Amino acid sequence: MNLRLGTRGSQLALVQARWVQAAIEAASPPARVELVVIRTSGDRIQDRPLAEVGGKGLFIKEIEEALLRREVDLAVHSMKDLPAELAAGMAIVAVPAREDPGDLLIARRRASLAELPAGARVGTSSLRRMALLRAARPDLEVVPLRGNVDTRLRRLAEGAVDAIVLAAAGLRRLGLSPEAAVPLDPAHFLPAIGQGALAIEARAGELDRLLAPLEDAATRAAILAERGFMLGAQGSCTTPLAAHARVAAGEVRLEAVILSPDGTRVVRGERRGAVARAEALGRELAEDLMSRGGAEILRALGAVP
Repeated sequence: MNLRLGTRGSQLALVQARWVQAAIEAASPPARVELVVIRTSGDRIQDRPLAEVGGKGLFIKEIEEALLRREVDLAVHSMKDLPAELAAGMAIVAVPAREDPGDLLIARRRASLAELPAGARVGTSSLRRMALLRAARPDLEVVPLRGNVDTRLRRLAEGAVDAIVLAAAGLRRLGLSPEAAVPLDPAHFLPAIGQGALAIEARAGELDRLLAPLEDAATRAAILAERGFMLGAQGSCTTPLAAHARVAAGEVRLEAVILSPDGTRVVRGERRGAVARAEALGRELAEDLMSRGGAEILRALGAVP
């Protein structure tokens, strides 16, 4: 069997796509996989924050269109880039084991978040990271910074900012380990929904059996809980929220937060329950946080009616 795997052309996207390619070709029965690079709107628009031009779904749109036109047979995405709802006829057919879901602070001179000097400029393009940084350190100057990993590391080295925040998973997959990187405490600095996980997308009802060897049940359950929260909170790239689920002994533990963009309002919560109820737990936690002030925060942003 010959398959065409759609992917973005960034260095990280290609690393992830080649991993999926190798895993499929090593499975039984084997298949030959050809990589098809698709340039997305998110890759073309680099001069404005994602929230202003359509959100992270811009990294997905053209690839899903290629799937629907049958120009490719499957696609690989960073799970955190997936919108709450996929295009009609699409499905996440496999979720491989998750990498480290956490964030790293990388400063020009190694420092923890607490050790950064007052007024330090911290660059990030993520509304979630901006809000969490402002909540933890309102004395910092948080500034927009887009671009791939190499671009952001270069901007840091050039002195455009004093520190940046990057996903640990992306650096690991690229084989990078900056000496100045300091993990941000996930108990307080919750990761993006799906961060560290990959999504293999295909047309619904196709390739499920072929891709079954790549599936990790615990990661799937965690992602169902996190995306259940996102669906329940009507989350998108324009909503500063975060969720992190862990699975152990048949139980899901989900933590989540909704914040105002300036970090002055923070609504947190937690739910635990059986793996079989993962998505329902996410929706229930969303309902809880929305009732305790989350809806008011999101309504002020125009994110919910």
